[in-house]
Amino acid sequence: MSPEDLYRLLLLMPPLLLSLVVHEFAHARTALAFGDRTAQSQGRCTLNPLAHLDPIGTLVLVVTQFIGWARPVPVNPNNLHPQRLGDAAVSLAGPLSNLCLAILVGIALKIMYATVGPPESSLVRGAYMVLGITMLANIGLFMFNLIPLFPLDGHHIVREALPTVDQRMDFMRWQVQYGMYVLAALIFLPAVLRIVLGREVFSPIRWLYGNVAGLILGIMDIGPVLQYLM
Repeated sequence: MSPEDLYRLLLLMPPLLLSLVVHEFAHARTALAFGDRTAQSQGRCTLNPLAHLDPIGTLVLVVTQFIGWARPVPVNPNNLHPQRLGDAAVSLAGPLSNLCLAILVGIALKIMYATVGPPESSLVRGAYMVLGITMLANIGLFMFNLIPLFPLDGHHIVREALPTVDQRMDFMRWQVQYGMYVLAALIFLPAVLRIVLGREVFSPIRWLYGNVAGLILGIMDIGPVLQYLM
């Protein structure tokens, strides 16, 4: 790792870790709002990073700079009222918190570009980099966690949308048995094939991220700022 890479990593660690902490805090606070105090009793209704961070998930986020995870927030669905709506809301709260954070950072970038303009100093360039990676990482967390595969938030949301108990039970059996393996294949198989074949290989997750990020950035009309984000 070059000194420039190390500087960039140290610069980006705080906002990237903040993104994970906000995600888990949103889960915990929404569970409390629907009547489940399990997360609160375990000290998870806090923005203290030590209460949430998972070493492996943090490492993945730092390396990829767009996907990662923290320790799952404990939720007792039996305490949620109404239960199905509460379960879906708790699962959706984490990704939505990342989307909201991405939008807020995007607004800050637009204001900065309108007032400061192109970076003329290393300090301003660093500020663009921190804000840009924070925005793009939160778009990644929003997209990644909505993938409907165990153990991501998306599979909870899809489960609660199914109309019958039998359908939900069958869905969960499949998810517990196969979901994590399918997710691992989606993440790692394209990288392995790229190394083996020596050329770029289609990655469904990167394709999805590119389209989601493109849509959000297009709606926010942040195109002129993009050249200064990396």
